[in-house]
Amino acid sequence: MTTPDDSASTPTSARREVRVERTSTGNYLATNADGVQVAVGMAPEHFSPVELLLAAVGACSAIDVDVVTARRAEPKTFEVVAGGEKFFDETGGARLRDVSVDFSILFGDDEAGRQAAGLVERLVRLSHDRDCTVSRTVEHETPVVMRVTEPER
Repeated sequence: MTTPDDSASTPTSARREVRVERTSTGNYLATNADGVQVAVGMAPEHFSPVELLLAAVGACSAIDVDVVTARRAEPKTFEVVAGGEKFFDETGGARLRDVSVDFSILFGDDEAGRQAAGLVERLVRLSHDRDCTVSRTVEHETPVVMRVTEPER
């Protein structure tokens, strides 16, 4: 399955980056390579980092399912709810557990809609097992290296 994030024209090991800049205490603006921005932080109008992670997990799989099913029929309803419980593990570190991604998708009651609906469970499984970079990264303990670098003056 091909998604916008992992299209055939993209090398299999292409590096992705997002720049995060402070806007005020505890609040940041994340900007991707295309200049698209999202506010992240402690302000009530911003996504928290945990909410952004959950949104990324849900959106990644939503794209996997939507791109294929929309070729057959436009959904009447397409909603994905991603959630998890924040807790502190045995080392005192904050983590999420019991992460779930629930799909609620409705297609029209015609041949194309039934075909699209018939693909959903398989596509959700493929997204989980193979295609969603975000959930697979979360599930497979991926090392994160943090460094402190000198800012340019």
